[in-house]
Amino acid sequence: MKAILALEDGTIFQGTSFGMKGEVIGEIVFNTGMTGYQEVLTDPSYCGQIVTMTYPLIGNYGVITEDSESKKPQVKGFIVREACKYPSNWRSEGNLDEYLEKNNVIGIEGIDTRALTRILRDKGTMKGIISTDPDFSLEKRMKDIKAYQIKDPVLEVTTGEICHYEGNGKKVALIDYGLKMNIVRSLLSRGCDVYVFPAQTSAEEILSYNPDGIMLSNGPGDPKDCQDQINTIRKLIGKKPIFGICLGHQLVALANNADTEKLKYGHRGGNHPVKDIEKNLTYITSQNHGYTIVKESIDPKRMEISHINMNDGTVEGIRYKDVPVFTVQFHPEASAGPTDTAYLFDRFMEMMNKYV
Repeated sequence: MKAILALEDGTIFQGTSFGMKGEVIGEIVFNTGMTGYQEVLTDPSYCGQIVTMTYPLIGNYGVITEDSESKKPQVKGFIVREACKYPSNWRSEGNLDEYLEKNNVIGIEGIDTRALTRILRDKGTMKGIISTDPDFSLEKRMKDIKAYQIKDPVLEVTTGEICHYEGNGKKVALIDYGLKMNIVRSLLSRGCDVYVFPAQTSAEEILSYNPDGIMLSNGPGDPKDCQDQINTIRKLIGKKPIFGICLGHQLVALANNADTEKLKYGHRGGNHPVKDIEKNLTYITSQNHGYTIVKESIDPKRMEISHINMNDGTVEGIRYKDVPVFTVQFHPEASAGPTDTAYLFDRFMEMMNKYV
């Protein structure tokens, strides 16, 4: 079936649908990963977004439930150059078309994803629509496209109840703003006893579990929309060691009166170079975010930049001088992506040991 991808600037691409048929509006972003589409599809940080994969062939190793980062796909739509119909992989449980259809996700293939990516890089992230309606009219839908907003995505993707992943080591309170399951796996592999809390949980309830440390997860949306979560973090800072990732990184900065801003087209993929200033080493990292901390807003008396992006110089990590807190913008748990920065989980373990 024919499908249309239309952007809010009036650009139209014609392709072929796969997955669910119908119509969906979302924010169009691109991911530069060559592999890891399963993890991308199921990453809650993509809530409200339609993801474009820049690598030309997607789906060639099939769908593997074990590799998912959450229980279901979180993207609103999926854009690829070519969707492989006959994957080859002993772990494969089916193809991408069947998977998206089963989970009510609209996909479009057969368009020039390089041309689309160039538009997004030049003009910035845009809203858009994927439609299989044979009578589709951009003129009639433009008002709805421009009016689209991602509302309360953190509350949409967070867990509905406290979850316990048993371990025999340090007790970690993991606040779920849209966490990737590999954060849990990374903690469990280090023996941690992990309690996952909904994003709206109060500081008092979290501290009542007497954790050895607190982790703040990744998640979707504009960090400034999470005022309740920022206020909770203010109450947690200084009480226990804290390690924040992605959205968690931004929320801690906002809780310390720093500022954030939206990037032109974001960082999404598994090939982003980041320098650890203390180690004087550059690592390749996995990233998925559309906002960044404003460098000039960081208070040098209380905060120091620990990591920087080697492509555009944006802030990738902060160490707090007066409390046991450090945060990073990238994903040390990777999945999908390189595991070069997994040492940060070990640093969190050391911090918990010293604090006790």
